[in-house]
Amino acid sequence: MHISIKNVVRAITVVALTLIFTGCAAQETAADKLKDLEFTVVGEAEQPEALKDIIAEKSSSAFQISYTIGEDLYIAIGYGEQPSGGYSISVNAFYETPDSLMIDTTLLGPGSAENVTDTPTTPYIVIKTENISDKPIAFK
Repeated sequence: MHISIKNVVRAITVVALTLIFTGCAAQETAADKLKDLEFTVVGEAEQPEALKDIIAEKSSSAFQISYTIGEDLYIAIGYGEQPSGGYSISVNAFYETPDSLMIDTTLLGPGSAENVTDTPTTPYIVIKTENISDKPIAFK
């Protein structure tokens, strides 16, 4: 049997293109979603003291924390120090997959019309949900 270099190159090209277009890693996608999860954004006054302490220690850098107390699961996400005020964080999606709880957030910068302070800030968000499973949390 004779295998030409041309056929080997074609085969490698097909495999490479397949990997590029389908992705090398098996990542969970919205297609894996079992259901959306309900949550509440929790202000500082409603956060457990221990969680507030952890956030205070980590807030100068980006962080992702999960904290369980009783029947409640808290998820805190911070984006580290930002150059000014006016930043906020939106929760784009929070859902359960077969293997994890997936949370997707975005840091939103101040609008051009906003009057913001020039003082650096450390924006973060804390959500509270029911502790429904022992699945790990995946941050997107």
